[in-house]
Amino acid sequence: MNSDSDLQIAGDLLEVLHLLQPAREHPATVAEFAGLARSIAADRAQWAPHVEYDATTRWYHRLRTGPGYEVWLLSWVPGQGSGSHDHGPSSGVLTVLRGELTERTERGARTLTAGAQRVFAPGYVHEVVNASLEPAVSLHVYYPGLTEMPMHESLGARCAAETRGAVPA
Repeated sequence: MNSDSDLQIAGDLLEVLHLLQPAREHPATVAEFAGLARSIAADRAQWAPHVEYDATTRWYHRLRTGPGYEVWLLSWVPGQGSGSHDHGPSSGVLTVLRGELTERTERGARTLTAGAQRVFAPGYVHEVVNASLEPAVSLHVYYPGLTEMPMHESLGARCAAETRGAVPA
């Protein structure tokens, strides 16, 4: 047989499957947690029936749990925000499902539209706010599950004060 490649596979290709690792039932890596969030986001039937909006506070619903992780669904009406916070010892994946959210960090602000994902490590300080005129929905995966959410000085207020020269840089 003439071939441009010296590589040839002998035998039945289906027999190679025993060499592949079986798919994990639950995610264990950052990429797998981001993939879990993307798969939930793509399947509106998993999350859309649970969405509610509350004009007085951010609404949230624990959508799923697994060994050591939690998946939360949050809704945001215009003007609602999280306040500046971190997630203690938890890493996370934030995925915008509907609308847009603004994430503020000490590096500045970034608008996240539907489909956008942010992955963060323990101790990452940010503030998330719906600065748009339409409601928004987001999905949050935390590993390990969220046990604390320490609040910090507001990044929005700090940025405004720095702009006015009231706070040393």
